[in-house]
Amino acid sequence: MAGMRIFLLAALAAACGHAEVAAPSFQWMADGTVVLRCATDGAVIRYTFEEKEPDKSAGVYLAPVAVPAGRAIWARAFSADGAEQSLVTVVGGRGEPSTLTPVTQNRDWKNYDWARRHAAIIERNRAQPPELVLLGDSITHFWGGEPSDARARGAEVWQKYFGARKAVNLGYGWDRTENVLWRLRHGEVDGIAPKAVVVMIGTNNAGINTVDEIVAGITAICEELHVRLPRANILLLGVFPRGAKPNEAREKMMAVNGKIAGLDGKGMVTYLDIGNVFLEPDGSISPMVMNDYLHPTALGYERWAAAMEPVLRRLMGE
Repeated sequence: MAGMRIFLLAALAAACGHAEVAAPSFQWMADGTVVLRCATDGAVIRYTFEEKEPDKSAGVYLAPVAVPAGRAIWARAFSADGAEQSLVTVVGGRGEPSTLTPVTQNRDWKNYDWARRHAAIIERNRAQPPELVLLGDSITHFWGGEPSDARARGAEVWQKYFGARKAVNLGYGWDRTENVLWRLRHGEVDGIAPKAVVVMIGTNNAGINTVDEIVAGITAICEELHVRLPRANILLLGVFPRGAKPNEAREKMMAVNGKIAGLDGKGMVTYLDIGNVFLEPDGSISPMVMNDYLHPTALGYERWAAAMEPVLRRLMGE
């Protein structure tokens, strides 16, 4: 591919534990994706687009990778037990914006394994096809439901509103739009026919992507859902406010929300902005509602569920 650059980042192999694991090799495919391989049996390849040597916080390689525009894949192989690691292979090329480039991640690795959660969700959906899907990042992940998580903050609220609805929690800590796209394209909604899908995603892209890039990623998710679940109603929520007081990040998300509101009525999408339910009269966020000014408390989840309920009931045909 034109403009492609390939590097092996040299280091003191023996001192850094590189000697026993081969560096990943790569192959460009006709569709523009890159296949990564490692000659060391049982090795796990992790990769990132963040211009740093991959560690355990990097997503695991599970399928061919598309390269975002102006980015490079940084890949490293780890021994099966994680004790040894290889040199880093960097493969650069041109592609779409990062918000549109499906990719795995493992940024919250100290608390949960991203790939393991993905596998567990696929298995659960096969055993118990859901009628309601809640799709997003940690804000959804920490709510409750199944698959369960020890950090659930609103389990009782989840049970109150969704317990009888055959709901599944497809929230993942630290996910961005590109991670949700990867999940949708790798089996996470295959074989199910939910009545409704609630989507709330984009806040983790705020620090690294433009408004238009984030909008493109959210739009792609809605389009992907409509293709894979053509009969499902999609309840697209505006990205929630974050930060104790009004700030630039909130303004950026308000700009995103202003644009994704235009998806309302297209491809089974209903747009709903309930961000104000988390705000005090002066525009601040109380720690009683979001104790870190990002993730709802039980009270915050109650406000979320109550604000969404009338529209959700209609979309569920109840």
